[in-house]
Amino acid sequence: MAKQKYEMKTERSKNMNAQQMQTLSDMRLAPYMQLATGLIGKARHAGGNMFRHQMDTLAILIDYGYIDSVLLKASVVHDTVEDIPDFDRNQIVTADEEGQQVLDLVLEVTRRDDEDKKQFLRRILDTGSQKAKILKCADRISNMISLGYVTDPKFIERYCDETEFFLLPMALEVDFNMYQELIGLIMTRRRYLEDGGYFCTTEKKSSAPKNNA
Repeated sequence: MAKQKYEMKTERSKNMNAQQMQTLSDMRLAPYMQLATGLIGKARHAGGNMFRHQMDTLAILIDYGYIDSVLLKASVVHDTVEDIPDFDRNQIVTADEEGQQVLDLVLEVTRRDDEDKKQFLRRILDTGSQKAKILKCADRISNMISLGYVTDPKFIERYCDETEFFLLPMALEVDFNMYQELIGLIMTRRRYLEDGGYFCTTEKKSSAPKNNA
């Protein structure tokens, strides 16, 4: 299948204009926020909970100038299907007239039962819609910022590698400003590992002679 091509967004809105404000005002986000409250009890590795992460992803999209109603609604509930046990997907469908479109987008960024993490990210990169890639990039920006509160160096290294291999090319297709922010976040997180001597310790372990006794 030929790779989909999108027009990459290169300009970032500095202020919300009156039309965007009215569009946002007319959206029915509250029903989706109510569904997302089911994530309040779901703790995150960096602290806080998954409900706050949904709101953070929404804020990042608005910060980057996205006022698309389906995209913003999906951002509010993007982890519900994956992280709320026995979640009834029909709750999204019936939230409002855009519910089915919102669920379709949520499912694009939801890891399937037969996918490992790399397969999941590769699927979005190779076949995901433009909105799915934008949403996943905003989601990863939120996660990378939260990574600053994580003290597990192996987790940080793996997350940075995932971001470099899958999210950077994804962002480069859809939004150059997101691409730049992700690069900056990768650099600061890896600098933290370097300053803490993690890479030196890893190199020593890998170069140490094996005990064949």
